[in-house]
Amino acid sequence: MAVTIELPAEAQARLEAEAARRRITLDQLIADLAATLPAEDPLEAFIGSGSSGQGDLGRRHREIRAEHTAGLAARDL
Repeated sequence: MAVTIELPAEAQARLEAEAARRRITLDQLIADLAATLPAEDPLEAFIGSGSSGQGDLGRRHREIRAEHTAGLAARDL
């Protein structure tokens, strides 16, 4: 696959220098760097990974909070 990107001259020089240091082509360096990127957004992997077991939290959040904090002063929370 061919991709064209525009880089600042300094970034291009740094990539070329690193490729030369590793004795690989610039294409291979970029492919190697891309392979180190996470496959998905870590936040997306986290979303929905837990369950409270209470499916009504969205509707009853104030009531549930009141149940858990009954009798506590604000400084105790």
